[in-house]
Amino acid sequence: MMRGLQQILRLLVSVIILSASTAFALENETMQMKIGDKAYSVVLNDNNTTKALRELLPMTVTMAEFNGNEKYYLLHNSLPSRPEHIGQIKSGDVMLFGDDSLVVFYKDFKTTYSYTRIGHIENAADLEQTLGRGSVIITFE
Repeated sequence: MMRGLQQILRLLVSVIILSASTAFALENETMQMKIGDKAYSVVLNDNNTTKALRELLPMTVTMAEFNGNEKYYLLHNSLPSRPEHIGQIKSGDVMLFGDDSLVVFYKDFKTTYSYTRIGHIENAADLEQTLGRGSVIITFE
């Protein structure tokens, strides 16, 4: 009986460790965002929106300027969304507006709009300069 209990405990510990490792890996998944010869790493959120977006990769899109603080692209298909009131946008945030508008923010600002979080660009200090004015071609992979 003791031996059976030990086997069950080992199995439970293994499942817990595997679950924790999987959750950590999902939290730290990334995609690359390339603009010309610059590449940025986007740390992805673990949600259905991000999973559906990853199925579309790689994709090269022309993102349009909007409001002097973001670039956006209207996807051909809707993605699962779970919008939430964000309150504060940070430079480097990558989000979904509605269920079909992919948005890359390059300035910090307060907002009353709701978005679904996709991820955040690491080392986004020069993002505004790299994106420039007007439309820009971006590859996500």
